[in-house]
Amino acid sequence: MLTLTNVRYKYVTRYMTVEALRGVEYEFEAGRLYALRGPSGCGKTTLVSLIAGLDLPTEGEIRFEGRPTGKMNLARHRRENVAVIYQSYNLLPQMTVAENVMYPMELNGIKPKAAREKALELIGGVGLTESEFRRLPHMLSGGQQQRVAIARALGTRVKMILADEPTGNLDSANTSNVITLLKELANSRGYCVIVATHDESVARVADTQLLMEDGRLK
Repeated sequence: MLTLTNVRYKYVTRYMTVEALRGVEYEFEAGRLYALRGPSGCGKTTLVSLIAGLDLPTEGEIRFEGRPTGKMNLARHRRENVAVIYQSYNLLPQMTVAENVMYPMELNGIKPKAAREKALELIGGVGLTESEFRRLPHMLSGGQQQRVAIARALGTRVKMILADEPTGNLDSANTSNVITLLKELANSRGYCVIVATHDESVARVADTQLLMEDGRLK
């Protein structure tokens, strides 16, 4: 699904140049959960951002289903191919749970009635009850908010889910629930799931563990 070839990325400031990625090469497959591990500053978040289409490599190439991201409309790539789940959930505080999940679907042209029906199905599918559909994000626990973020990602019909420290704000019980859900999405529903994490419990259940160090995959 995803091929990285000699991917390099440099941050250039007035005072220095930082080589965040140094020739990363790897092939990611559908149906697998990948744990991307490494210390802070090793390049994990930079790599996730490039895969998500937030920028292009300084050198090298990222291909999604055979197409270089450098030849894609990156905004469309982000809408249609890749969803990102963050540690901070990034839910819209003024919208209900259902509205948060509906929002990206409506941006993609799905009519409100169909978007709502799909949203309710997805929210139920991640283990939330009907009474929680109409709540605002601040009325939910951290684990519940992360489940809403996952449901929102699934509503966009993407094939790849990227998660940047998705369990960083969760207790052990909610961490286990979120990991189980991500594992199921990969193994049972065919998504390619890449999780950048410091969490040992994520690494233990991943199909593949990748270690990042000084901008390189080990």
